[in-house]
Amino acid sequence: MEKIKIDDKKTLAFPRFHHYNYGIRYIVEQGLEQRYLMLPEATKETIELGSKYSPDYACAPFKHTLGSLIEALNAGADVLIEIGGLCRLDYYGALQKEILRELGYRFEFVNLAEYMGGRKKEWLKLAKRLNPKVNMAKLLTGVYDGVKMAEYMDEIEEIYFRSAAFEAEKGSFRRICRQFVLEMQTAESRGEIKEGYQKAKQALESLELRRPRYPVRIGVVGEYFTAMDAHSNQNLQEKLVRLGASVERYLNVTNCHFRAGEAALRPRIREYVQYNMGATTTWTVYAALSYAKRGFDGIVHVKSFGCTPEMDAVPILQNISRDFHIPVLYLSYDTQNSDTGLDTRLEAFYDMLERKKKVLR
Repeated sequence: MEKIKIDDKKTLAFPRFHHYNYGIRYIVEQGLEQRYLMLPEATKETIELGSKYSPDYACAPFKHTLGSLIEALNAGADVLIEIGGLCRLDYYGALQKEILRELGYRFEFVNLAEYMGGRKKEWLKLAKRLNPKVNMAKLLTGVYDGVKMAEYMDEIEEIYFRSAAFEAEKGSFRRICRQFVLEMQTAESRGEIKEGYQKAKQALESLELRRPRYPVRIGVVGEYFTAMDAHSNQNLQEKLVRLGASVERYLNVTNCHFRAGEAALRPRIREYVQYNMGATTTWTVYAALSYAKRGFDGIVHVKSFGCTPEMDAVPILQNISRDFHIPVLYLSYDTQNSDTGLDTRLEAFYDMLERKKKVLR
């Protein structure tokens, strides 16, 4: 049955990706003045749907995002926006488009890989394509505020994973963060974004902590999508927090795109890497080396099964592990993963780090 339009606005959708959909929602609604389809949290059915129509060789992020796009179309999206990736994801957008066309869906497809590195006028053309009546001043303001929202969400998340394991009142960190996410989901102005951020940060910093004198500190590195997206990595960081660890993950949109690009980080790891190895490998090695030099107790390396750049990073991580005597746990994800198996590996890894810390202390 053909959809009935109540206005001339388009409904845009983006694959689920951690908490960044909230910033994209803001840019679409406040900047482009179009509708945004905010998908609910991913489920087992999401990945099963994506896997059903994916090529056998496709990585887990491809299957996760394809499942999201199919669910978005089924929910009424007119325009699908796929991110421009750093590796084969540049090609994946085109492949996903063809798969969805063959499934019989009718939609407009925007592959941001085609605009990466392009001039500003190309992005303005895209904006006008999505909304011929776009107000450029509103668009620029919306983009700025949406990006700032992403930065705020990254910062609040960093505070949470660094300290939530030591909260005096169980669940206090989670309550504040849930309220903050809700406020970002409904924010309609720069003032609301800033107010929600400041309130959440102040509330988190005022919580009572029972931090041990020598807490176990674990750094997370790895492939871009899987390392960041909690559904894709089976809530890895949350599991580590529950075990009692202080967890850090350098890899996020703020650090990798707004603070230091790949070219800027490469000189800092020249003792281990002299060339660009592709995708997020430079960030992986940089973060791992930083954790080692800062005295972290362990590193968890996360990747999707078959991710070539991250496979190439493994020997380098082994060298860092040897040189700094820091253990590294390697996790590879596909669509068939066991929570029980992951829990067992994480518990053993944490217990080993805790025992080692007691001995060295």
